[in-house]
Amino acid sequence: MKRIAFAAAAAAAALGAFATAKRPSVVKGRFRPNYDESKVAPYTLEDPLAFADGRKVRGPEDWPARRREIVDLFAREMYGREPPPPETVECKTMEEGVTLAGFAIRRQVRMWFRKDRSGPHIDWLLILPRHAKGPVPAIIGLNYHGNHEMLADPQVAVPDCTWLRNGDGVTDHKPTEKHRGRRCDQRADSILPAAMLVARGYAVMTACYGQVSPDPVWNDRNPADRPGNRAWQGVFELWGARDPSATDGISSFGAWAWALSRGLDLAERTGEIDARRTVATGYSRLAKSALLAASRDERFAVCVPVQCGAGGVQLLKRDFGETVAIINRAFPHWFCRAYAKYADNEENMPFDQHLMIATIAPRGLLVLGFDDPWYDTKGEWLSCKAASPAWEILGRPGLPGGPFPAPYETRCIGPSIGYAHRTEKHGISAWDWTQILDFADNAFGRGRGR
Repeated sequence: MKRIAFAAAAAAAALGAFATAKRPSVVKGRFRPNYDESKVAPYTLEDPLAFADGRKVRGPEDWPARRREIVDLFAREMYGREPPPPETVECKTMEEGVTLAGFAIRRQVRMWFRKDRSGPHIDWLLILPRHAKGPVPAIIGLNYHGNHEMLADPQVAVPDCTWLRNGDGVTDHKPTEKHRGRRCDQRADSILPAAMLVARGYAVMTACYGQVSPDPVWNDRNPADRPGNRAWQGVFELWGARDPSATDGISSFGAWAWALSRGLDLAERTGEIDARRTVATGYSRLAKSALLAASRDERFAVCVPVQCGAGGVQLLKRDFGETVAIINRAFPHWFCRAYAKYADNEENMPFDQHLMIATIAPRGLLVLGFDDPWYDTKGEWLSCKAASPAWEILGRPGLPGGPFPAPYETRCIGPSIGYAHRTEKHGISAWDWTQILDFADNAFGRGRGR
């Protein structure tokens, strides 16, 4: 397979503005990350336009086969195989009302995956523009603590999650009223400005990721709450007994991405939404989930992963920031077992994350980062550059050229693929939402944005 060579640049000054954050106790010994650009060794990246057997992608007619090859590679080696489609998708509106000072409709829908409505379910919150003259585009993403985070309305139910990670307002592994309306607080590091999104003509669809599948930590004091015992619950019940010997077993990311596709199923049934114009997004691990969902499900028209870190967009062969060893030790359930063999062995991976983001082409992809070296912002930008030829061969504009952009610069955001980063804290801020809406407006031909 042809590879694209990247020489490591001793350009530490370009990252001098990055603030070093305190990291978990797993970061010690051989798990210590590199934050020194001068120590990044030369590395090579696989050509997104070359098949595994060396054949070149000659044009758009060859791309579907190459894209499928990449998707299958990540299923075998990193994210695990894709979960099977559900037996059915059964939905019931549990509650509906007017919200956001009369400008929106609040709708709560319960979704089951068996005809008798038994077993796992997902509760979706839909926020719909009340005065739209026709179907509108939708932003689809999972949330961390429950739909009641997104609106202060007392009618929004606290989810019946089987298990959430304690801390940040969660006690006894259950969501609480402490989270109600928290994402509406403009002082928060991460917000959902629902009123602004509705005013811009977008619907919002969200569900709690903990209701889909628990997300335990590797060193929980209670053995029952460690990944090997806790992670395979929620929707995993639908897929039968898990084979612990399988190297490509369904992962938590696979389950969360699967849930986002079920949200798109619901969008296709919702008359107020134009399901052909959907944006899959989220931040941190939910950004990775959105990226995987859009990679596997081409119905998503736009994907915007925000601050997703290792296992998402940044190049891991670059050896800067979080590594395969660190992320596999901390969150082994996020990936399939095959991925663990690349710990401290990234140079032998037959892929890197630029191939993952190339699978989004020719649809819209906007990557948004923030200046924490753990997340390797420069590595994200380089990943977008390496993936850009996939858009170009399909007749779409690639990533705009020029050097690594400064914080808040938007010159690297093109009509089809873009990259930008900012300072401040982890989460989706008002600035991020502005970039998301402008990019989506442009992708959907709405006469706004860039």
